[in-house]
Order: sequence, then structure tokens, then C-alpha cells
Amino acid sequence: MIADREHVIRYLNGAMRKLLRNQQQTLRQRWPQFDVDRLEGTSIHQFHTHPERIRGLLDQLRSIHHGKVSIGPVHFSQLITPLFSDSGNSGFIVEWADRTAELAIEGQISTIIDAAARGDLEQRLVADGQGEFLDTLAQGINHLLDILADTVSEVRQMFDALAGGHLEARMQGSYDGVFAQIQCAANTTAQRLSTIVEQIQDSSSQLETAAAEIAAGNEDLSARTEQQAANLEETAASMEELTATVQRNADNAGQANTLAIAAAGVARQGGEQVQAVVTTMQGIEQSSRRIADILSVIDGIAFQTNILALNAAVEAARAGDQGRGFAVVAGEVRTLAQRSATAAKEIKQLIDESVQRVDEGSRCIRQTTTTMAQVVSQVEQVTQLMGQIAESSREQSAGIGQVNQTVTQMDQTTQRNAALVEEATASARLMQQQVQELRDAVAVFGYSHRE
Repeated sequence: MIADREHVIRYLNGAMRKLLRNQQQTLRQRWPQFDVDRLEGTSIHQFHTHPERIRGLLDQLRSIHHGKVSIGPVHFSQLITPLFSDSGNSGFIVEWADRTAELAIEGQISTIIDAAARGDLEQRLVADGQGEFLDTLAQGINHLLDILADTVSEVRQMFDALAGGHLEARMQGSYDGVFAQIQCAANTTAQRLSTIVEQIQDSSSQLETAAAEIAAGNEDLSARTEQQAANLEETAASMEELTATVQRNADNAGQANTLAIAAAGVARQGGEQVQAVVTTMQGIEQSSRRIADILSVIDGIAFQTNILALNAAVEAARAGDQGRGFAVVAGEVRTLAQRSATAAKEIKQLIDESVQRVDEGSRCIRQTTTTMAQVVSQVEQVTQLMGQIAESSREQSAGIGQVNQTVTQMDQTTQRNAALVEEATASARLMQQQVQELRDAVAVFGYSHRE
């Protein structure tokens, strides 16, 4: 169709006449006087609802414009190309195309796509007699939908079987391209799922046995741990008593050490006093010896006096009556001398006995001194030993205290271990129960056993 610058139709080619003639009955429903053979010389705006707007658009048109015209169920597309001369716009070339069938197919395709998006793959295109291209397009899309529906249906059937526990279900159809890939992936998934379920059942059997063994072992361990905890508790009580006993021993050893130190001091004082007695006895011994010497002198004097008295008596006898008085005196002197000698002898005997006894006493004192020295030495050794015993008792008390603390900690740890073992036993029993539940869960699946 060619129109001039005034928008009047000046020419219709054969294709345009055929197009309009094919839709002439439909067009006459809108325009009862429409006649294809009388269009030349009429305005192109007779087909427009808003001619003034279209007129302004065409007057300003400088390049190709795409438009569309819908008349009832009939739809046309327009391609308007402005023509220019040296003086400006000289007209338009308007190409019409009937898009009724295309739009119908597009609507069906849109409906089918919407239905497919909702999961409905039963819709199909209907394009009989709409032209070779549209018929071929409809057949291709319908074939694609058939393949897609078959694939989805078989996938659904396989997954329904898998959901029902039939892991041997497989896709059996013959597919190409991506559908073959889907078939391969689905069958591989089912095969791997079957293998995994079989492995789960095998592993769950082994796991159930292991869980039962663990539970039994934990129960035995729990009993032994409880017995050990009771033994440790008794040991802890015994250690507390032993700690108290050792502490008392340490206190007694400390007191004994104090007494031993005091005894050592007393022994040293006794040694010093014995030494003083020895010194005194030595002085007595020396005095006794001096007395014995003096008595020896007295005895000699008495002996000489007796001799002199005897001589005096002899001389008195020679003198006769004149010497009688002197004889008496001489006799008395002799008697005194004899008595002095006798007394001196007795005293000497006593002194000798005293000296002998002093010697014996000195010897005893010396022995006592030696013994006291030994006693002092031994008491000092005892004091040292008591000090060592006291120190050892303190160290032993501290060691026993640490052992008691360690035993108490071991008792607490054993109590906690007993609680943990009980928890582990409960966990093992729970695991055994869960393994049984797992076996029950996978038991619903059927599968082909591996060779």
C-alpha cells in the first residue's frame, strides 16, 4: 500500500489486496461498507481509532515505524516507511501482515508455558491449517512436550518407587541428549542410593553389635569403677586416720625430741657434777694421804717418846729413890706414848681404810665419769636420732598428707569417672537403640544385593 503526503491511499499491490480480501468479511463486521476494490483514493485513517494522533505521528515521521491494528479477532502488523523528495515528505509505503494465526499460536504457547511452569505438561498446540511454518512449529513444540512429559513421568514413577522403598526402580525409556543425561543421572542416583542403603544396613548390623559390646563393656567398667570408687573411699578414710596417727606420732616425736634435748642437758649437768665429785674425791684422797703421813709422823713420835720414856725409866731406876718420881712420870709418859702409838695405829688403819675406800670411790667415780660421758654421748646421739625422727615424722606427716590429698583427688576423679562411665553406658544403650531404629528405617527399602 502506498499513500501520499495527505495520507490518501494511491496504490494497493496484489498481495495487499489478497490479504484484505481474505479478511474482508471480518472487516465488514467493523465497517459494513468495506470493499477492497474501492480503497484507492480513501484515507488510511479509516482503520485508526484515533486518527488525529496517528496523523500527527506520520507528519513527524522521519524513519521506519512499526504499528499494529486489531479488528475484532483479526490482528495486523504495519511497517510504515516515509518517502522523501527534494521538497520534503512525499508519501508513505505501508506494508501489512496478517498476524492473527501467529498471535493465536503465541497465545497457545504462552498458555502452555504457564501450564508447564505450574507442572501441567498435558497442554498441546493446535495449528491445523495455519500455514506450514506454524504447523511445523506446533508439531515440534508438541513433540518436545511429549518427550518432556514422558521423561518427567518416568522420573516421577521412579522416585515414587524409591519413596515406596523400591530401590531397584530405573528409567527404561530411550532418550537423547540432556534427557539421556537425566536418565543416566537418575539411574546412577538410584543405584548409588541402593548401594548406600545396603552399606547402611551392613554397617548398622556391625554398629549394633559394636554398640552392644560397648554397652556391655561400659556396664562392666561401671561396676569395676564403682568398686574402685568404694575401695578408694575406704582408702581415703584409712588415709585420713593414718594421717591423724602420723600427725600424733610427729607431735609425740617432737615432744620426745624436746625431752631428749632436756635429758641431754640434765646428763651433761650430771656429768659436770660427777666431774666435780671426782675432783672432791681426789681432794679427799690427797687429804687422807696427808693425814696418813701425819699419823706416820705421830706414830714415829710416839715410838721415840716410848723409847725416851723407857730410857728415862732405866735412868730413874739407876737413880734409886731420887729418881722414883721421875720413873713414875716416865711410866706415865710411856703409857701415853703407847696409847698414842696405839691410837695412831688405829687412826692409821682407819685412814688407810678410808684411803682405800676413797681409792675405790675414786675408781668408781672415774668409772661413773666414763659411764656418764658415755651416757651423755648416747643421750646426745639419742637427741640427734630423736631430732631426725621428729624431722622424718614431720616429713612423713607432710608426705602422708599429700598422699591423702592425692587419694582424695583420685577418689573424686574416680567418682567423676564412674558418673562418666554411667553416661557412656547410657549413651551406648541409646546408640544401640538408635542403630536399631536406623535398621528399622532402612529395612523398608528393597534393593538388589551386590554380587
